[in-house]
Amino acid sequence: MLPTIPDPADYDISLDTGFVPEALPLARLPDPYYDAWEAAAANLQFLVMTRQIRSVIDSPSFPVLSISRLRSVAERRRAYSILGFMAHSYIWAGPSASEALPAAVARPLIELGEILEVPPLATYAGLCLWNHRPLFADQADPKFLDLSNLATLHTFTGSIDESWFYLVSTAIEIRGAACLQYLLDATHACRADASHDVVVALQLLAESIDSLIPILSRLPEQCDPHTFYYRIRPFLAGSQNMADAGLPRGVKYGSEGGYRQYAGGSNAQSSLIQALDVGLGVHHRPTLSSSPPSSRTGSPSSSAGPTNNFIYEMRKYMPGPHRRFLEQLDLCANVREYVREHKSSNSALTLAYDACLAMLRSFRDKHIQIVSRYIILQAKKPTSTAPAPVHTPESPGLYTTKRDGLATVAVHDKKNARGTGGTALLPFLKQARDETGEPAAGSWAARLLRDDAFVAKRKMRDAMGLGEQHQDQDKVVGLAGKWNVDDDYGGICHW
Repeated sequence: MLPTIPDPADYDISLDTGFVPEALPLARLPDPYYDAWEAAAANLQFLVMTRQIRSVIDSPSFPVLSISRLRSVAERRRAYSILGFMAHSYIWAGPSASEALPAAVARPLIELGEILEVPPLATYAGLCLWNHRPLFADQADPKFLDLSNLATLHTFTGSIDESWFYLVSTAIEIRGAACLQYLLDATHACRADASHDVVVALQLLAESIDSLIPILSRLPEQCDPHTFYYRIRPFLAGSQNMADAGLPRGVKYGSEGGYRQYAGGSNAQSSLIQALDVGLGVHHRPTLSSSPPSSRTGSPSSSAGPTNNFIYEMRKYMPGPHRRFLEQLDLCANVREYVREHKSSNSALTLAYDACLAMLRSFRDKHIQIVSRYIILQAKKPTSTAPAPVHTPESPGLYTTKRDGLATVAVHDKKNARGTGGTALLPFLKQARDETGEPAAGSWAARLLRDDAFVAKRKMRDAMGLGEQHQDQDKVVGLAGKWNVDDDYGGICHW
């Protein structure tokens, strides 16, 4: 019996808004019982910038509230989102990172995470999927929710740069709903052996993936790379592999006996791109592994050899229903097999499938350019262009800015470029991009994608001023300096 093709409605997914809830996130919890949370969230930027967030949450007047009065999923999502903002603000908005999160935030955050099936921190879901509102109340219909009609509910810094960073991701998610529709249409058509319908669905899918690239390209319009790297990115950091940032053991949640370690908030926790990979049969191997895959899907249990642990680790940070959707889609993904079985007799089918891979690969190319501009090049800048650091004796290796005292981390060595959770950024992203073209069914497309990968890699090195002979010496680190983790594990700030 063939595995059931997943119905998005069964997994809290909308074909109008994708993995973003079709109903708008709540702007406030209706029960006055939670006014303390709402007051902290409403004044978060001021409390962060004036370094009062810890004293407010530590105050006896800040209660440990029960989540039992949160009556709906929407209320629980809002509570989870604002508690995630409070948690990261408490940990990072001080002269040094805090290893302990008070019970007033930790306890309800843990309980809500268990219900929503997400870890207790500021995840992609809390930052992007459940943290937006329409600018114009009379245009709240999903078809109007694009970058011209989106605003965030909350940010750490109150800056348009931070809002824009989240909203670009939210807009991509909403536009990506069409991708899910056409991907599932292609999967159904393959099972029905309706080759014409498969071609049409894949052509529409390629066009839909292509439509995501201009949205991603708009990030520089309102998000300054310098502001992102030094003022926003530190708040996205998690507690895993963060010894250099002052969290050698992670974070202790409330009165728990031990410490917890989590990767930071990351767009790698988005389900959309993973769904496209799974549905099209793109397999990702551990970073720096060069053996091409041979199986049909990227399943961890497939015969294609070892898989990229980081990608599957990020599924733990997705809402449970979205994670289960990917797992079910993985079981029934058939597009790649179908195209290979019919490529000799149906050139239109081959071309449509390869066009999907080319568009997905182009999306990843654009992302590499953004990561290089927003993280790699910022980390390489002379320290004179960064906020003036001051070493704090109470926290060796951690630095604070003279301007506002927020915890910021200096670059200690230039060995590896890593993201907020530890991933070697460019090796990971470039390999993921190159692997996207590997399943190409047509020999011409396969050759083109491989050649283009080489050209893109050379152009990227040239744009960054890196030659082959300097590649090892000129790698730079991300948020927390030298992190001793495997190259295929950790967290990044985008896909």
